[in-house]
Amino acid sequence: MVDHSEIKEHMDVISSDKKVVGKVDHLEGTDKIKLTKQSSPDGQHHHFIPIEWVDHVDEHVHLTKSGDDVTAHWQHGQS
Repeated sequence: MVDHSEIKEHMDVISSDKKVVGKVDHLEGTDKIKLTKQSSPDGQHHHFIPIEWVDHVDEHVHLTKSGDDVTAHWQHGQS
């Protein structure tokens, strides 16, 4: 079980295949991480990933999904 309080703003979010998929903007409710617009591929939209994808947290947020899987299934937010 991941301690959500360990997830902080501007932490790198790293996929299981060691790709940086974004930076934490903040937690959205209790079940999603909102990524910064600046770390988005287009630099203009937020993306959201479920907390359930988090494997562990140290100085980064490590995910259980590959980079391709993350970008294929994350939710798109408004700019």
